[in-house]
Amino acid sequence: MKDKPNPPALLNVKGLGAYLVDSGKPLLQDLNFSVGEGELVGILGQSGSGKSLTSLAVTGLLPGAIRAEGSVILAGHEIIGAGEGALNLIRGRDVSLVFQEPAAALDPLMKIERQLALPLKKHSSLRGAELRERVYSLLEEVKLTEIRRIAGSLPFEISGGQKQRVALALALAASPRLLIADEPTSSADAQIQKQLIELIQETARARGMAVLFISHDIAAVRKIAERILVMKDGRIVETGDTEHIIKHPHHEYTGLLLRAARELDLALKKEGPP
Repeated sequence: MKDKPNPPALLNVKGLGAYLVDSGKPLLQDLNFSVGEGELVGILGQSGSGKSLTSLAVTGLLPGAIRAEGSVILAGHEIIGAGEGALNLIRGRDVSLVFQEPAAALDPLMKIERQLALPLKKHSSLRGAELRERVYSLLEEVKLTEIRRIAGSLPFEISGGQKQRVALALALAASPRLLIADEPTSSADAQIQKQLIELIQETARARGMAVLFISHDIAAVRKIAERILVMKDGRIVETGDTEHIIKHPHHEYTGLLLRAARELDLALKKEGPP
């Protein structure tokens, strides 16, 4: 049987580093990886490993106190050194982000319908009734019910699980080619976590969209990612097929993460339901 051909690279990162401007302290060092068109890739690591910083670097969202070097080619555009005007055209259309807390994406003082309409207006010619119908279809796509009520609500008027889905709909509004999901399920309960992971997976496959899924949760990454990058102290220490790495880890740190996850799982099973 022939090996499955690698999809063409949508994101290509070479020699990416990030440093504090004042002290020169390295935060990311010599990162090299790619994400193909329609590919589901996971970044796994503990807090402080550099996962979230990597997502900010590849989308040109690093704060001014941090300097990036190397090369990040996203949908044919160089991100490192690009001006804000060029980056604003890339964000939303070529790449969108979903964060751990919906509050990071949603304006608390703006109704959901208007928030979803803004990127649609920016990246399409939709207006009036067509625009409203597209907003409703986005809310349906993320498996929300009571569409009209939610569209007319402020964020505080809907549940946490509904806010997570609205944040995903907002990220999908401009039909990005790459979705970066940064710990999108860690603040949700187990049932909502499962639903969100399945929803991201289904949406990616239906749209042919690539996903870079960032998490410290091995089980979550295993469910969604075809390939894993394991990060420690701002470096990629291991990368490869998800199941192969989980069954045959090479790096000591990866083995440590897997053992800790298994021990936690066993402890929770012994403890049982409250």
